[in-house]
Amino acid sequence: MALFVWFICWLSVVYGQERASLPNMMIFIGDDLAVRDIGPYGNRVVHTPNLDKLSRESLVFDKAFAASPTCGPSRSSLFTAMYPMRHGAHGNHSGVGEGMSSMVQRLSALGYRVAIAGKLHVGPQEVFPFERIAGTNAPEPGFENTPGLHYDLILAPVDKWLGTQKPDKPFVLIVADHSPHVIWPEKPIYRPDEVDIPPIHIDTEETRKARARYYTDVTKMDTNLGTLMNLLDKHGMTANSILMFTADQGPQWAFGKWGLYDYGIQVPFMVRWPGYVKAGSRTDALVSQVDILPTMVEIANGMPPEGVDGKSFLPVLKDPGVKHRDTVFASHTGDRLMNRAPMRMLRTDRYKYILNLAPEIPYTTHMDRATDHDGGREYWPSWRIESFRDPHAAAVLWRYHHRPEEELYDIGADPWEQVNLAADPKYSDILERFRAQMKTTREVQGDYETGPEDLNAPNKNRGKAKGPVAPYVF
Repeated sequence: MALFVWFICWLSVVYGQERASLPNMMIFIGDDLAVRDIGPYGNRVVHTPNLDKLSRESLVFDKAFAASPTCGPSRSSLFTAMYPMRHGAHGNHSGVGEGMSSMVQRLSALGYRVAIAGKLHVGPQEVFPFERIAGTNAPEPGFENTPGLHYDLILAPVDKWLGTQKPDKPFVLIVADHSPHVIWPEKPIYRPDEVDIPPIHIDTEETRKARARYYTDVTKMDTNLGTLMNLLDKHGMTANSILMFTADQGPQWAFGKWGLYDYGIQVPFMVRWPGYVKAGSRTDALVSQVDILPTMVEIANGMPPEGVDGKSFLPVLKDPGVKHRDTVFASHTGDRLMNRAPMRMLRTDRYKYILNLAPEIPYTTHMDRATDHDGGREYWPSWRIESFRDPHAAAVLWRYHHRPEEELYDIGADPWEQVNLAADPKYSDILERFRAQMKTTREVQGDYETGPEDLNAPNKNRGKAKGPVAPYVF
């Protein structure tokens, strides 16, 4: 009997030590941020000192991609390890299907406490039962009665929450910022004459003023990241914590958000894991955000989740030279009444294939259509005026509104995806391979959509939920 009691005590000690040795895992999510618009990926205009510091302490992924260029579907994919057509929330503001599992269930089962601070934008609650850290979403000053898109991330409650954590209970913490999502700060810290204008945009005075505001919001987000990093130091958690940084998709600029060009679908991704990941290293491994959850599960000593699209990139964290994927897939459906231009993408190391499901519909988004908030309305009229004066401006607007059925780009030679090779006979073999792969991928995804979502169809994923299925904040 004494031997049995000793064995149970020994087992409890070993189990406790094993749990205590598991690292905490945190993901900081920027909202609508382009890879090209931060320091670690080469931008020399915007000030991102905390991201620069994090990159020097991390493995930086140079080819990471979201599963969707739209907030809700992208976050749902990150949290479920499934592409949008499989989890069901492929249209913005919609909820995932019944019976889905998210990182909350999968990592809670492995002994983790799973919490979120800041933006939510996923649902329904039963699939994403995060512990919600209250008080982390606050209307910006002056917008207390009409917050809308005016929310700030507040980290004081996160400081308090971190102070309550026990060393024998590892945690997962999602910190989801509201920046640099529109509406950008009214008073920029950058001068219009110092910002850079991408070659896919139109250089007007109004564009520069808007971009100065966008960069100001990028720096605001960087400050929040720095606050979180300081809190980890304050609570003595840095050494035993994995910190990941990413964004849900690209920014609300033309050829960015709501589209499948790299400016909209490629995301920053860095992983800091002291003592495990080589600081200041980079990798060309091709990864999707659906791979994040399986990686976290493997780190937590769990079995690979079944029935998902993601796969663990833990081998890449061990050796940045390891190859992970040959191809990543992404899709865009729409934002209900806006952005109704459904499309699908396959991306390899070098090439990009886009299938536009409704090329007959002129492409429009909140950028050129919305009149109730900034994020286009303040500069788009200047683009239209300039298009009658300048050939480049005319070409930008024509390409923006008119999408062919198929697009093929050599990203190595054409990083801004301005030369469509789909009609070039020299690329016919590559095009045929992409067509066949897209057909197979869509069948696996159960993706038989042929055009925009049916706005009159009932929301099959709403179930018994009241109010919005994917609330913006909590």
